[in-house]
Amino acid sequence: MLPTPSTSHVPYTLVYEPAEDSFLLLDTLSSPTSLTFHTSHFPPSSPTPLVLEIGPGSGVVLAFLTAHANHIFSRPDILTLGIDINSFACASTAKTVSLASQDHPTTSGEFLSAVHGDLTSCLRGRQVDVLVFNPPYVPTEDLPALPERLREKKEGKVTFEEESKLLELSYAGGKDGMETTDRVIDSLGDVLSERGVAYLLLCAGNKPEAVKQRIREMDNAGEGRRWKAETVGTSGRQAGWEKLQIVRIWRE
Repeated sequence: MLPTPSTSHVPYTLVYEPAEDSFLLLDTLSSPTSLTFHTSHFPPSSPTPLVLEIGPGSGVVLAFLTAHANHIFSRPDILTLGIDINSFACASTAKTVSLASQDHPTTSGEFLSAVHGDLTSCLRGRQVDVLVFNPPYVPTEDLPALPERLREKKEGKVTFEEESKLLELSYAGGKDGMETTDRVIDSLGDVLSERGVAYLLLCAGNKPEAVKQRIREMDNAGEGRRWKAETVGTSGRQAGWEKLQIVRIWRE
């Protein structure tokens, strides 16, 4: 089992704390079946893959992928990037990845940055080879908005209300918990490279079977190709919306 990066430095009043969903991603991305898939999609002779995590939070998943790049992709020349709407998460991610890479210098890829942004809006099209997204998936009545003062990066101590909003942004997914996730799914054809693959976390309340079918029916995969969507990791068989699964999405 590959070591989990330390996040002891992360301010958990401002940034989502690693939990079952985070660890399910680590287990799934480092599984033997994922290694086989990555090796076939990104052989050593191919161009350097770009790995993006949307909403890295504490940075535990992105640090894991960076520090153990050679184990997970069978090659160390991996570039990693994070994008988060929470600037405190960006700072936490940068430190988490830096510490993990220092601990594993012989297997680590190259971390580019943790960028303050909204999903994939700051990216150039069709550049991402591996996209990882642990979205705000809890069904809620409304989607929270980033507090205006934090959005404009004004100085000052973060209030309790602002702390609450930052944490709400990490879990509140709106109708069916899918409002943010749907934006990412709809952008996949424009974000992923031709060989690109996405790993998306869903809970039972997101209606994952319907989500996978919708992805398979999308018509922007390219001439002669179709979208594939398969569950590659689950959190178990417990009842309730909290049951989690990881869906792999790609074209062939």
